[in-house]
Amino acid sequence: MIEPNMATMLSYIMTDATIEKEKLQAMLSKTTDQSYNSISIDGDESTSDTVALIASNQVTGTDESEMEEALMEICQGLAADLVRNGEGTGHVMRVEISNFPGTDLEARRLGRHIVNSPLFKCAVSGNDPNTGRLAGAIGSFMGKFKNDEFVGGMSLSLGGRTIFSNGKFVLEGDSVERELSDHMKNAEYDEHSDYPPHQKFVEIGVDFGEGNGNGGATVFGSDLTAEYVSINADYRS
Repeated sequence: MIEPNMATMLSYIMTDATIEKEKLQAMLSKTTDQSYNSISIDGDESTSDTVALIASNQVTGTDESEMEEALMEICQGLAADLVRNGEGTGHVMRVEISNFPGTDLEARRLGRHIVNSPLFKCAVSGNDPNTGRLAGAIGSFMGKFKNDEFVGGMSLSLGGRTIFSNGKFVLEGDSVERELSDHMKNAEYDEHSDYPPHQKFVEIGVDFGEGNGNGGATVFGSDLTAEYVSINADYRS
């Protein structure tokens, strides 16, 4: 039950820095959009969401840009850990959206649409580089919400390898499929584990092409495993 806004979580961040309340709030809002509001386990929201940033004003001369950079690093790390420790999670996906023909908010929505696709989540769980399911999730979103936008310059990548470009898939035989599957296996961990043994990701890139738009986002999501189904099927309130 983790989905923005802001996922099922209570996050309290403390600093001794001296920064005006309005500036601190602006930093937190920006950071939250790019961290806690950019994750999803299963698409279900909760009523129990809080993030608070508290400053004691004990240290003067704070460099505000350094403070914002540190805050972003902390919040994005914590947000990724929320996904990594999700119920039954066996892989964490990191989806990078760039040159999106729209706003950053719309780019985040596309990223969440990808990581919430049941078919694609299952493919990731099985280490299956099912590029059609990825393309289908993107096409579903663009067809519903951005039907008039040009997508001919879009390219897709998985594990750093281009898998779609110039309107067609770029898949060159069994060796490429093994490479993509191995990338997913390398990011896998036991869905029954008490604690994730590493911080690797299934890396997914969606680039709409230079000059096509200025929207961008990084979204973290999990796969869909039998353990997740078991936990939530057996749960009783």
